[in-house]
Amino acid sequence: MAGKLYLCATPIGNLDDITYRVLETLKSVDLIAAEDTRNSIKLLNHFDIHVPMTSYHEFNKIDKAKYLVNRMLEGVNIALITDAGTPGISDPGEELVRFCYEAGIEVTSLPGPAACITALTLSGLSTRRFCFEGFLPTDKKERQVVLERLKKETRTTVFYEAPHRLLKTLLLLIEAAGEERKVSVCREITKRHETVFRATLGEAYAYYQANDPKGEIVLVLEGVSQRKLDEEQQQSWESMSIEDHMALYMSRGLPKKEAMKHVATDRGVTKRDIYQYLIDHEE
Repeated sequence: MAGKLYLCATPIGNLDDITYRVLETLKSVDLIAAEDTRNSIKLLNHFDIHVPMTSYHEFNKIDKAKYLVNRMLEGVNIALITDAGTPGISDPGEELVRFCYEAGIEVTSLPGPAACITALTLSGLSTRRFCFEGFLPTDKKERQVVLERLKKETRTTVFYEAPHRLLKTLLLLIEAAGEERKVSVCREITKRHETVFRATLGEAYAYYQANDPKGEIVLVLEGVSQRKLDEEQQQSWESMSIEDHMALYMSRGLPKKEAMKHVATDRGVTKRDIYQYLIDHEE
């Protein structure tokens, strides 16, 4: 019988946040795959866990995943842990899960700490709709795509960031979303020096220029309001002549009557108003 993969969430700071289920699983599996064995050994020693460990990280995630899958096919039960938090979120765990499913190996996830969710609930911003971006891409083109989306993103967005890159990231967010967009800078979550700095992007940038950021950081960015987007769209329509507005829809293959209907809706007037305007301005 094949073994099983257990995704075990570990504390992001406070060791008391580990669950009983995770502790029992870590003690009972045959092998623990850890992102950084030097870091994880401290956790295991603290809870008197002496199960063998092997490394599984970004730089060996493909070859090691194949090895771990083969071990599980032989009947070995494996627990996957990350440096902190829930495996598979902004770490190579997702690759191992994919390999397991392709091989028909059972996977289960043991809920527990996750910095993105903890920061979201601490932020004071809307939690009804949100998206998670993790770290901004290092590739300039990919990063620009993400930043461009923020201009019209109505959901709260969660980012991870390292302290030495915080100012650069805040500046990029200002360029994309404007100085007045609200942000919560959550630092050292669950640890002794946990702080949540709630401000606008402009205020946050000024603050961290004067105060060196330290510790692991999660940024929670307010989404743009739908009302603001609607107002901006309305202004863009009104800045366009009705003739150009009509030409825009007709260039998409719409008949004149349909184009008039769309133009009227965009501009908040009746179709008859558009018809009359076109009649009055016929050459």
